[in-house]
Amino acid sequence: MAQKYSDEIRAVARQLYLKRWTPQEIKEELKLPSVRIVYYWAEKFSWRDMLSEEGVEAALSRRIQLLTDRDKKTDLELRELDQLVGHHVKIMAQRAKREEKLQQLQNGNVTTNTGVTLTDEGNKQERKGRKKKNDISHLTADSFKEWVSVLFGYQLTLRENLHQKIRNLLKARQLGATWYFAGEALEDAVLNGKPQVFLSASKRQAEVFRSYIVQIAQKFLGVELTGNPIRLSNGAELSFLGTNSNTAQSNSANVYIDEFFWIPKFRKLNDVASAMATHDQWRITYFSTPSSKAHEAYPFWTGDEWRRGRAERKDVAFPTEAELRDGGRLCPDKHWRFIVTIEDAVKAGFNLAKVNDLRDRYSGPAFDMLFMCVFVDDKDAVFAFDQLMKCGTDPALWQDFKSDEARPFGNREVWGGYDPSRTTDNATFVIIAVPLYAVEKFRVLKKWTWTGLSFKFQAEQIKKIKEQYNLTYIGIDVTGIGAGVFDIVSAFAPREAVPIHYSVESKNRLVLKMIDVVGGNRIEWDREDKDIAASFMAIKRTTTSSGNAMTFVATRSIETGHADSFWAIAHAMVNEPLNTEHKRKSRWIL
Repeated sequence: MAQKYSDEIRAVARQLYLKRWTPQEIKEELKLPSVRIVYYWAEKFSWRDMLSEEGVEAALSRRIQLLTDRDKKTDLELRELDQLVGHHVKIMAQRAKREEKLQQLQNGNVTTNTGVTLTDEGNKQERKGRKKKNDISHLTADSFKEWVSVLFGYQLTLRENLHQKIRNLLKARQLGATWYFAGEALEDAVLNGKPQVFLSASKRQAEVFRSYIVQIAQKFLGVELTGNPIRLSNGAELSFLGTNSNTAQSNSANVYIDEFFWIPKFRKLNDVASAMATHDQWRITYFSTPSSKAHEAYPFWTGDEWRRGRAERKDVAFPTEAELRDGGRLCPDKHWRFIVTIEDAVKAGFNLAKVNDLRDRYSGPAFDMLFMCVFVDDKDAVFAFDQLMKCGTDPALWQDFKSDEARPFGNREVWGGYDPSRTTDNATFVIIAVPLYAVEKFRVLKKWTWTGLSFKFQAEQIKKIKEQYNLTYIGIDVTGIGAGVFDIVSAFAPREAVPIHYSVESKNRLVLKMIDVVGGNRIEWDREDKDIAASFMAIKRTTTSSGNAMTFVATRSIETGHADSFWAIAHAMVNEPLNTEHKRKSRWIL
């Protein structure tokens, strides 16, 4: 151990160790000369004790997630993954048996190995008056009437089609679909005792289902539900899983798949999910906002996957978009499809948002994708959808970022990027964490949007952000209102504020920088912030007015839209030179 290593290298090794990376993997990742160094650190700094404090099931889950997310797995890693999944399934089965035995104990009806039934009168008296966990035995169909009374028209349409084996919903964002399906699943579990499984683009999003179910049960039914999964007193279980939950295939249940157009490797997940609903008694529900036509789920939605390889199906027509928006239709592939745009929702009673305000805020392509159920065509897009999906992550993994503290990122360096508003669109400001060591990526820690406010107000907000973060660079587009913001910001941040003057050359530089960073998989952001992916996909390639060179555009007028999140991120990232030690994977040439 003669060679000394920095605290940063050791901190990275510790983080990877606690994420269940093997010493060999850590050695290769950090380019250490020997695995003995990792074992030495683990022993000296008690890393093993930290691991032992973690439950076996949690440890298995973390290792399974790590291997599942890893591209180009080796044969050894594939065998390890199979063994871990098998072991995890056994543990879950054992836990289910223990919980069942505990439930029998609580009910006072346990049969021992000798066949003797324990019904001790004294134990019954002790249990008398004790409330049964997740007790829903008193609930009836009438108990759900109040909940049904607050549903909007399009939610009632979904409810009227509960008999459909497969429901496929394309929807605008923030319409309450997840909330509705949470109540629907709870009602079925309570009244019919059927298990329910919820899959989502991330484990965090799947937990939203659980939160809604707990809220609905408390508000409308007067019942407090606990546990994860939630096991009701009638035996029905509600499970909440992320897309990397390989053990899900052992379940049989009604299945709900949320935001399936944003799930990587959709075909693989769908094979597992649809298998859970194989029997006639189970149904499966897909629902999502649209993403890209290049996504694996797009032919699944259009019916092209059903037609593939079957000549007799080639010319089979599916319902038109107008028909799917008019109450939904049962399609030739036995999917009941339904489209609900923001305009459709408003007509059906939705009153939680104003369409015109949303058009002002998300004009053009972003509005069409997020609220009018229009898929983005990757044909002219600079950034491929699958590239952008790799940039999405769960911010809960950022253990060094505490958003609710006075100094959320301590004294770590961050860069800022400001994109001013034009006409009625948003002004956007982002902060990006700068990597300290090779294994780190740039991270979009936080994003702010300001609409219809004076440049003085926006400059004041940037000043407040600077007081919270160690901002060493602030890239500001000085076009229009941006000039006023820059004048004020440069007064309190003279060394950090840098003006960005737009021209063909500067715009190309910004886009090329982001092609380099995204193509090299060197940046990440919250995968739930779909506005970021939408703004990146709005960047198109075109030619200059002379027609002699290629350039990039994101039309930013009220008529054709904008990509404010992209430009704000680019304004921060351009602080890194184009020529870095990272080899750019881009094939773009100007």
